[in-house]
Amino acid sequence: MNKKALVVFSGGQDSTTCLVWALKKFEQVEAVTFNYNQRHSHELEVAADIARHFQVKHHILDLGLLNQLAPNALTRDDIAIEAGKDGRLPTTFVDGRNMLFLTFAAILAKQSDCHHLVTGVCQTDFSGYPDCRDIFIKSLNVTLNLSMDYEFVIHTPLMWLNKQETWRLADELGYFDYIRENTLTCYNGVMGSGCGECPACELRNRGLQQYLEIRNQVNRHDE
Repeated sequence: MNKKALVVFSGGQDSTTCLVWALKKFEQVEAVTFNYNQRHSHELEVAADIARHFQVKHHILDLGLLNQLAPNALTRDDIAIEAGKDGRLPTTFVDGRNMLFLTFAAILAKQSDCHHLVTGVCQTDFSGYPDCRDIFIKSLNVTLNLSMDYEFVIHTPLMWLNKQETWRLADELGYFDYIRENTLTCYNGVMGSGCGECPACELRNRGLQQYLEIRNQVNRHDE
């Protein structure tokens, strides 16, 4: 099996951490970003800028049909961004998104003899999204292999990390400041620390503060 990987890439904290992780692990890395008419096209620009920074070949695939099939707060201005309540999924959940992203990524990967797919899904801080669970990824991995008669391996380096631990990984990889300043996680399209109010920002910034407290304690102890 070769050492080429394709990263499912949005330009956010998690996928950028995965991109850096992949660059450390694999001999050749490419990235794929999906245009599903998300609320902020700025996400596509940020992903392209980061890919250029790391000199990674970057593919952008059109999945506009997803917007038509699954109306949600990430694609519609008239749907409010709300966390899940009373057992309901968050309004930012997009039915089938990760399944489609990974399926199209696998099709693209096979054309260039690439066996490794990397995604930033996480069950620890998964906001209630069922398609971020480990059992789903393992199931889809088997399905992709059977459907194309091809040996894919889906890597999920963040699967069992909370946001504080994801920041620590970014620091260990040597890109803490870059990821903090140049990624777009905010549902309202604000770079870096974001708007500070949407669920994505709350999760990101809470984990950041937790990690900074730990790092500062370690630094004081070493002085």
